[in-house]
Amino acid sequence: MDSRTKNKKSRAQIEGMVQKAFAGMHLAPQDDAVKIAPQQNADIQAYEQNIMATEVGCMCLVGRNPDIPVPEIYFHDDSLTICDANYYFMEKIEGDNLAQVKESLPDDERNAIDRQIGKIMHAINGFSGMLYGYPGNASLRSDTWKDAFLKMMDAVLDDGRKKHVDFGFTYEELRDIVLSRTDVLEEVTTPQLIHWDAWDGNFFVRGGKVVGLVDFERALWGDPLMEFQFRPLLRDGVTESMRGYGKTEFTTAEIMRCQLYTLYLALIM
Repeated sequence: MDSRTKNKKSRAQIEGMVQKAFAGMHLAPQDDAVKIAPQQNADIQAYEQNIMATEVGCMCLVGRNPDIPVPEIYFHDDSLTICDANYYFMEKIEGDNLAQVKESLPDDERNAIDRQIGKIMHAINGFSGMLYGYPGNASLRSDTWKDAFLKMMDAVLDDGRKKHVDFGFTYEELRDIVLSRTDVLEEVTTPQLIHWDAWDGNFFVRGGKVVGLVDFERALWGDPLMEFQFRPLLRDGVTESMRGYGKTEFTTAEIMRCQLYTLYLALIM
């Protein structure tokens, strides 16, 4: 996906990064051999601060669990000496992008993969932290989920004001909607690691198995119901992924939390 925050470099510049990371080796023929963070002065949203450091840290963390198929980080450079932003090299995943092949898979294989994804997400959510919120932005963290989520919501509304975004509701109305329902957030008592972007396009499969998961850059500590796997709860009901996760029943408060998280994502998008 192309965007204004993409930090593109020439092949010669990337060759220099390879030399620093792997002395004596040269850049492979592929153009997408390295992932580079946005430039320091890039126009980003508040929650996107320091997302590459978040990504690398989370991938190294979950890599401790062999049941989570995350590629190994080979080299991460945050020195800004040969590049104007952080960058890293990771293990190549030998598999197909699930979003591209899912419709061509037999139903039983597709369902089995979705159940595997549910188990993987359960394993990721099994990591717990000390604070709620985004690792890369101290102003969006707190010792309670309710407070952290309100900070996150206020931040995206502030981002919207700066860009004069018309959400179809006033900013005051949106904040009041959230404030009227924040009591359900008090049920969350442990900061759990949330990938938050685990849609099919970030999974890779091979031979009927999930062999890779990428893009931890927007990970945070919070409520597992934020995960992509629980958004269909508001549309299609229980899915194979939920069955694999081990959660198929939801209280009214949990459904309301899912609605709040969906609203938050919609405002960001």
